[in-house]
Amino acid sequence: MNGIFKVGGLGSGRRRRTGPRAGFTLIELMIVITIIFILVGIAAARYDRSVQRAKEATLKTDLQVMRQAIDNYTLDKEAAPQSLEDLVNPQAPYLREVPVDPMTRAKDWHLDFGDLVLSPDQTNNGIVDVHSNSPLPSSIDGTPYNTW
Repeated sequence: MNGIFKVGGLGSGRRRRTGPRAGFTLIELMIVITIIFILVGIAAARYDRSVQRAKEATLKTDLQVMRQAIDNYTLDKEAAPQSLEDLVNPQAPYLREVPVDPMTRAKDWHLDFGDLVLSPDQTNNGIVDVHSNSPLPSSIDGTPYNTW
């Protein structure tokens, strides 16, 4: 009978664990959660920086395209455009549409008017350059976007 019944068996109220631990301690969970928060913070900062660089690249491209369209319009029409809407004219479109300034999220470009002559037959003055309307500094070189 000694082989069947054990001392301190089922009725004693004390049980011993015989296998691996059944869970994590509070300190282990806190360390894991802290590491996850640090990694999320690093990823969020990199994401914000990449979004800003993408906006800056878009601004540079938009300015280059609009400046080229202004020059082409001036050479073709022998007159400088009076507004950016002149470049979207359906009969001779130099732009499909006026782009949105990625920094201000509006079509509020700063236009420079002047008397720059690109051809000897040019008859009037008009837009000679275009800039962003945002006074914020660039994250790349610190210059304001409205000076690009």
